[in-house]
Parts: sequence; C-alpha cells; structure tokens
Amino acid sequence: MVKFSKQFEGQLVPEWKEAFVDYWQLKKDLKKIHLLNSDNIPNKQQSNSLPNKLLSSLRNFSLFGHQHRNHEAIQVHKKLSSSASKGDMYETELLDQFADTDATKEFFACLDFQLNKANQFYKTKEKEFMDRGESLKKQLGILIELKTALQQRGKGATSQESSEDASISYTISCDEESVKDRIEEEEEQLQDNRADDTEQNDLPFTDSLRSDDLSKSMRMKREDGKMRTLSGRVFNYQGKNLKINIPLTTPSRTFSAISYLIWEDLVNPSAKKCGPEGSSKLHINRTKLHHAEKMIKGAFVELYMGLGYLQTYRKLNMLAFIKILKKFDKVTGKEVLPIYLKVVESSYFDSSDMVMKLEDEVEELFIKHFAEEDRRKAMKYLKPQQHKDSHSVTFFIGLFTGCFLALFVGYVIMAHTMDVYRRQPQSVYMETVYPVFSMFSLLFLHFFLYGCNVFAWRKTRINYSFIFELSPTKELKYRDVFLICTTSLTVVMGVMFAHLSLLTKGYSYGQVQAIPGLLVLIFLLLLVCPFNIFYRSSRYRFLRVIRNIILSPLYKVVMLDFFMADQLCSQVPMLRNLEYVACYYITASYKTGDYGYCMKARHYRDLAYAVSFLPYYWRAMQCARRWFDEGQTSHLVNLGKYVSAMLAAGAKVAFEKEKSVGWLCLVVVMSSAATVYQLYWDFVKDWGLLQMNSKNPWLRNELMLRRKIIYYFSMGLNLILRLAWLQTVLHSSFEHVDYRVTTLFLAALEVTRRGLWNFFRLENEHLNNAGKFRAVKTIPLPFHEVDEQD
Repeated sequence: MVKFSKQFEGQLVPEWKEAFVDYWQLKKDLKKIHLLNSDNIPNKQQSNSLPNKLLSSLRNFSLFGHQHRNHEAIQVHKKLSSSASKGDMYETELLDQFADTDATKEFFACLDFQLNKANQFYKTKEKEFMDRGESLKKQLGILIELKTALQQRGKGATSQESSEDASISYTISCDEESVKDRIEEEEEQLQDNRADDTEQNDLPFTDSLRSDDLSKSMRMKREDGKMRTLSGRVFNYQGKNLKINIPLTTPSRTFSAISYLIWEDLVNPSAKKCGPEGSSKLHINRTKLHHAEKMIKGAFVELYMGLGYLQTYRKLNMLAFIKILKKFDKVTGKEVLPIYLKVVESSYFDSSDMVMKLEDEVEELFIKHFAEEDRRKAMKYLKPQQHKDSHSVTFFIGLFTGCFLALFVGYVIMAHTMDVYRRQPQSVYMETVYPVFSMFSLLFLHFFLYGCNVFAWRKTRINYSFIFELSPTKELKYRDVFLICTTSLTVVMGVMFAHLSLLTKGYSYGQVQAIPGLLVLIFLLLLVCPFNIFYRSSRYRFLRVIRNIILSPLYKVVMLDFFMADQLCSQVPMLRNLEYVACYYITASYKTGDYGYCMKARHYRDLAYAVSFLPYYWRAMQCARRWFDEGQTSHLVNLGKYVSAMLAAGAKVAFEKEKSVGWLCLVVVMSSAATVYQLYWDFVKDWGLLQMNSKNPWLRNELMLRRKIIYYFSMGLNLILRLAWLQTVLHSSFEHVDYRVTTLFLAALEVTRRGLWNFFRLENEHLNNAGKFRAVKTIPLPFHEVDEQD
C-alpha cells in the first residue's frame, strides 16, 4: 500500500506545491510530540496505578451521581483579518491538558498557518479564475454576435460578392493618440497599488501572486499598445468601442500587419485621419473571426484545466488535514479530529462552491459553441485521456537494444579487420560512408539523451509538458523516445554492417556506394510520411518547429522553438555531415567516385561557412523577436552571446581552410571570449545558479535534487566540455586513428553537454513557474472594450 505522503506528492500540482498543506512539516512536528510522549511513558504507568485510577473515577462523578462531560482538548477561534482579501483567519487555543506542551503548541500553530494559507491561496486563485470566466463569457458573446452578423451579411450578398470572403464594416474611432498616455497612467496606478498591497501581506506566496498579476497586467497593456498599431484598431459595435487583436504569431500575419502599416503611413496617410464624422471604416472578415474563435476556444480549455487543478487542490488539502489529525489523535490519545475537522469543513477553501459552478458552466458553453453539442468531442479537449504505457514497448526496447549491441560489436570487429578507421592518405570509406555513420550517431545520441531528460524530469516532478506546451495525448513518453532510438540505431547499424560485409566479399565501392544514401533517403521519407504511422503527430510537430526556427524571426517564439534551436547549436558537426552527404549524392559523385568534388567546389565551401553560422543566427533572430514582443533587454544580451558564438565558429572554419598563425590567434581570442560569455549565461541565466545570497552556497535557494554535489559536478563538467574547442589549437588525436574519429568523439561530448544542460534549464524554468504559481497558460483574448474617454 502506497503511503499517503507519496500519494500526496504524486498528485499535487507541481507549480502550486508551496501553496499546498505542508504535510511533511506537520509530520515532523507530530514526531516531536511522539518522542515526548514516549519519554513520559514511565510517568504515565505510575499514574495508572490502582489508587490513582479509583481517585480519578470518583472525580468523574458529581454528588448527584451524574458523570462530568469531558472537556474539549482544543478550541478554534475565527478572527477577521485586517484586509478583505485575506478573509477569515483561524487560531487554535489549547486547553489545560495541552497548555504545558511546547511541541503541541508548535504543531497547532503550524496547522493553523497551513489552514489560513490554503484559504487565502484558494480565494486568490478562485477570484482570478472567476474574473477570467467573466471575461471569456463576454468574449464569447461578442464572437457570437459578430459571426451572426457575418452570416446575415453573407446570405444577403449577391452571387458575385458571395464568391469573395464576406466581411463586416464597422466604425473606427480615432482616439489612438491617447493610448500611450493612458497605459503609462495605468502602470503608475498599478505600481502604487502594488506598494500598498505589499504593506498588508503576511503570507509568503501573496507577494509572488500579486506581483506576477501586476507585472502580467502591465506587460499585456504594453503589448496591447504595440499590437494596436500592428494587428488591431478600435471599432464601434452596438454602442461599444471594441478592438480586435490577433497576435502576430505567423509570417502571414506579420507581413499583412507590416504591409498595412506601410500602406497606412506611406501610401495612404489620409486614412489615419478622422473623417467629418470623426471615424473611418474597418473590415472584419471570416479569417479574423476564425483566429479569434481559436483564441477563445484555447482560453476556455486552459480555464477548465485551471479549475480542475483548483478542485484537486481542495481535495488533496482536505485529505492531508484528515490524515494528519488522525495521526495526532493516535499519538496523543485525544479526540481532536472531530473538532478541527468541523472548522476545516466550514473554512472557505472547502465550503465555497463557486469553482464547481463555473466548471459546469464552462463545460456547457464549450459543448454548445465549440463541440456542436457533442459532449464526447468536447471532453477530448477539456479532459484529454493519456495513453497507458504498454509492456510491449518495454519488450521491444530490450529486443532492439540487444540487436543493436550485437550488430555494433560485429561492425567494430569487421572495421578493425579491414583497418578502415586507421589514418591513411586516401580512404574512400572515411570520405564517403563515415559521414553518414557519424551523422546518425550524433542524431540518435542526442535523442537518447532527450529520453533520459524526460525520465529525469518525470522523476523530479518537473512539468515539462506544460513548459513545452505539449498535448498530454500526443507527447512522447521516455519509453517512446527509447523505442524510436533503439529501433533506428538497429536499422542504421544493420545497414552499415551489411555494407561493410559486401565490401569484404569483394564488391567494389561503386557497386555498394548507393546504400548509405538510400538509408538517409528512407529516414527523410519516413519523417515526412503523411500516413498516421510512426508517431505522425510528433513528426509533424518536429517539422513545424524546424520551420519556425528557419523562418525566425517571422514566427512568435515559444519555449519549444528556442529550446530546439539551442539543440541545433550543439549539432553543427552533424549539420555539416548532412550537407556533405547531400552534396555527394545530389551531384551523383557516388557514381563517378569523385568524393573530393564537394570539398573543392567554391559554393560548397561557402555553404560550409553558412552551416556553421546558421544555428547561432537562428537563435539570435529568436532573441531579437522575443525582445520585440516582450521588450526585455535581457534578450538583447542573450543575442550577443550567439553573435560571439557565430564569430568563433567562423574563425574555426577559416582556420580549418587556411592554417596560419593569424587565424589561430583569432580562434583563441574569439573562442575564449565566447566561452566565458556562454559559461556565465549557462550558470546564472539558464540554470539560475551562482546566487551569492543563497542558502545553498553558489547554487540557488530551491533545488529539485537533494544532493548538492550533483550541481557542483555538473557545473564543473559543463566547464570542461565547453573547452572542447581547445582541440582545434592542440591538434590532439588518438594514435593511428583517423582525425574524423576524434572529431566525432568531441562532437559527442558537446551533445552530452547539451543533454546535461537540458535538465537544469528546464528545472530553472519549472522553479520560475512555481515561484509565480503559474500552472496554466494565459492566452490573450481577441476582443477588448475601450472606455469612451479613450
């Protein structure tokens, strides 16, 4: 049977862990009471002698023969808080039989604190979700009205007009000049309110919640002012001043917004001026309404998820109170559970039913307006069911792991027999086949480490699905990652083993040289396969992420995009191998045997520079886009890190072509500067370590791993692996081994460093979310009502 503490920890919302009842601290306090009681057992045995029992029994009866009622052990008082936001505060008074026990006082003081904390957090989150629900209902009402008006206009249109996209014309108000001043005034008011609220707060998480809400509100208003000029303008509908804001998340929206600005500012500046009636016209078409509907639908899903989390918060906290009070009664022999439990049941977090009502209302609205009255269809979005792990997946992981190891051992023995990896002036195998082997080795090593990351994240309760915005029904579990990795490696190693076997049997390179190319082609076709096989949703998500990276900064940058771009920065050798293999087979050099063509061609050398730059360039463009969207200068500083990496990579490529002392000095200078820059960013920004005032020396206050030595070891290992570029200067290599093998080994070390970096990067991101109690996404809403004074 699983202990309640394990069950409690496994079911709580990770980002709200600090707001849950601290069951472990209460158990520690209860253990102190138990130790004190065990020390007093001899005294209790002496007091339980026969004369003492008779005396106590006589005292329990009055002169009239009636037995006295036992006094209650505790009495819980309800106190009104000084501020209305805190609600009622509870304080337990210990009666005579407990008054002389300090451990008991500590226990009930902690218990009261946990109850007050649960009430205040629940009330704060309930108000947040209720306000969000009211906003969403208003948004849905506006959307329904606009869709109805659009349908009526479409029905009344002529046959010629109906072939075009129907749109509605509205009056645009011309009061946009005062928007910036109004936002600045509201920011000042929010900051003043924040200062006033801070003076009244006592509980530790209140500052985090309110500061997060205020900063989020100010940030959204700043973005709102920016987006007003790019994607939305104020229009009047049924006596309301409204504006529609569609975020510029795709290139089409970005280009359309830029073209609109150019047309408005340069080509047709008179359109910005107010007409004789102080207004102009705005057209809202089906496309805009479709985007608005998707935003509202996603916001409903996130709200429903948040309400479910709040229900979980209520149930688990109630169970925690029941369990700890039962343990207290068992340890002390008193009956405290009925008394305190009655108070807990009447407290706000357990007695309020507003969340349940809102949850039912959200469910009904979603079924009606987004699921075509189909409850089963709606539940697929609101309560997605996770797939259960299959034992067959574990079986095939073991099977393919064994096959891979057997093939790998056979391949190594055969390669050693043929001396294909020894240093030779001209080696056709190393020039043509080895790049394919190296490319797949680095790729699936990275994939294997990602599977290890997923396993570690799950064990440490890091909510990587929420951070990456992955669907719980479509995300890859660590077993799926290991299955893909072992299967692919088995296929690759089988093909390489067969290719080398054919060479040993006397076949020429020209006869078998197409085999590695066919292997690459099969993997590429499988990646873009349109059929619902081999994890199609994950494959297509990967392709979308790669598209977003390549087209940076046109796409809005999310966590998964720049996380994947960081992975590409560690896979520059793999990308260069892919470039060479593509050139070798596309130019049909494998037929002529001229493997040096791709190395000699000038456009190939220029492309080698580009491939070395591209991952860092993409990442720099993502930083620029995030700075544009969020306005934080830290993104510009991060951009500088990737610019320094681009310069260092360019110097390395130039040194490989022209091995001169000047290029060598430039490599040392640029690489040293980039390494210091990257190490600082790794430790301080990405991992959140090296905090001077931390209670954990040179680390941070909150750690997901219990052993601090792991963090110190990881920092040291990251430092050593960051210095792998020194091989370019030292020219170190294994004796009698081809330099390409050394290059593969160093590239594998960089991939390993990235796998280590991944865990601590997401750990820091998770702690940031937990510090702000952010467990659901806040999706921006499309329609905004503007006051008439604005």
